[in-house]
Amino acid sequence: MSTGVTVRTAGPGDLQTIIELRLALLREYGDHPMYGRLRSDVEARAAELYRAQLGSPLEAMFLAEKHGRVIGLLRCVDSVSSPLLYPERYCYVSSVYVLPAERRRGVLRALFSAATAWCADRGLEEMRLHNAASSETASQTWEALGFEVVELVRRRVLDTPVQRSTTARAVHAEAH
Repeated sequence: MSTGVTVRTAGPGDLQTIIELRLALLREYGDHPMYGRLRSDVEARAAELYRAQLGSPLEAMFLAEKHGRVIGLLRCVDSVSSPLLYPERYCYVSSVYVLPAERRRGVLRALFSAATAWCADRGLEEMRLHNAASSETASQTWEALGFEVVELVRRRVLDTPVQRSTTARAVHAEAH
């Protein structure tokens, strides 16, 4: 663990800090095909979303601090699995971010330790997460923490609504 780093559970008074860190994470992936498409009113939407997450009994956000300054965050969600599969519930880890100047100093390990304890307190035996395929560093980091790749997320952009309706009309006209 990084010298001088402490981890605590975030509360309602941390909302602005959480907004700043989570939007910094999204902006870091500005060229990513999904995460880089921020809405113009992203801050207002973020405030509403993160406020609800902070109040959820099924979620926890952990903040890493050094010298009284927040330098990282990690969000955990107690998620329900498919009723056909085990485990019944698992921890979904998301919104993990450490300030660039504080990386490679044990901050993520400290956050991960708090998340693991949270899981144990809730009786959760599995953690899952998504990370950007374009980030080799993130992939290596999560592998070092014991995560393995078990699934790939694929994306296909559909035609625009105008093109879809034009195409649908053409197909409909051909059918008649």
